[in-house]
Amino acid sequence: MKQIEPHGGVLVCREVTGAARAETSEKAKKLKSIVLTEREVCDLEMIATGAMSPLQGFMIERDYKACLEYKRLADGLPWTIPIVKSLSRDEKEIVAKEKEITLQDSSGRALAILQVESLFVHDKAEHAQKIYGTTDEAHPGVKQINQMGDFFLGGRITLFARPAHQDYLDHRFDPEKTRAYFREKGWKRIVAFQTRNPIHRAHEYLTKCALETVDGLLIHPLMGETKSDDVPARVRWDCYTTLVDRYYPKDKVLLGVFPASMRYAGPREAVWHAICRKNYGCTHFIVGRDHAGCNRPDGKSYYGSYDAQLIFDEFSPSEIGIEIYKFEHSFYDRKSGGIVSYRTAPPDADPFVVSGTKLRELLRAGEIPPPEITRPEVAKILIDAMRENEKVNQ
Repeated sequence: MKQIEPHGGVLVCREVTGAARAETSEKAKKLKSIVLTEREVCDLEMIATGAMSPLQGFMIERDYKACLEYKRLADGLPWTIPIVKSLSRDEKEIVAKEKEITLQDSSGRALAILQVESLFVHDKAEHAQKIYGTTDEAHPGVKQINQMGDFFLGGRITLFARPAHQDYLDHRFDPEKTRAYFREKGWKRIVAFQTRNPIHRAHEYLTKCALETVDGLLIHPLMGETKSDDVPARVRWDCYTTLVDRYYPKDKVLLGVFPASMRYAGPREAVWHAICRKNYGCTHFIVGRDHAGCNRPDGKSYYGSYDAQLIFDEFSPSEIGIEIYKFEHSFYDRKSGGIVSYRTAPPDADPFVVSGTKLRELLRAGEIPPPEITRPEVAKILIDAMRENEKVNQ
């Protein structure tokens, strides 16, 4: 069965196994080393497994510059998020004298070797403005940029030790594995759903609408680094498994970990999320309202509600290579007695809306929100998590 091609035509593999792994590991011990941040560890794994095809390492200068300026790699292939390794001034002095360098995690565990191909200055203001459209440090992505080093290191990587994972081990599927699963199931059309939050009723509605038109659904929650005030990963995961087990068809849905870290880059991140899911073998991708967005201190979003859909118009469908399902804002309509979108709602619709603030108040009080908003089983998980957190912080 012919599957969708990875971005750039080839599924990258920068991981060595067997004798080559042992040899590379021994070589790494003789090299100087630098430490990766949590996000860079996530990126390293995704590069090595092909989730970020066609990238074979952290971006060199010409690809980084093209990404910022044109939303493409230097060869013209669409790419909207910089995948970079930052360096402090001291680290830059170490790397500048080396042809290869060992990459370690924060515990000192060696993971990979990087071929030093490009060493260049990190203009933080330009980086923030081009990717996030702002230099406001209240934006979590801008804050993260300002915490990066003043230089970038680019080059091809060779992974010989996977990052250590303690959780969700049965759901960590590399692109090669998801593609094999889709072939085994005979799925030709697969839609992916990205989330970093518990799935509420409107999201459930979107995924099931999409599932009506394809062979299978990949629910692919981002489980890497997120903001400190986002729902913790373990809590979200309990919500996902409960919802999938009770409310989705078991033979049409795959729940898998998307091991990326969140950028909160809105439109640019929507394109990047779509490209990555193409690498996992998906043919369709859901983009809803304010995809990958975040709010300003005044509560307003840094991006327009549908900017994450409009950005796809900057590319031809063949360039992106994965079909985008663009969904409008969905809500429970009291008049029609079901979930609708602005596109399908009657003219005299009566939206039933609970603000995020009100929802959190209900959960903190131990009250199950209305079933029109969230499934009671999911609400109970969130209530229990809030209570546990309050006990810890007392």
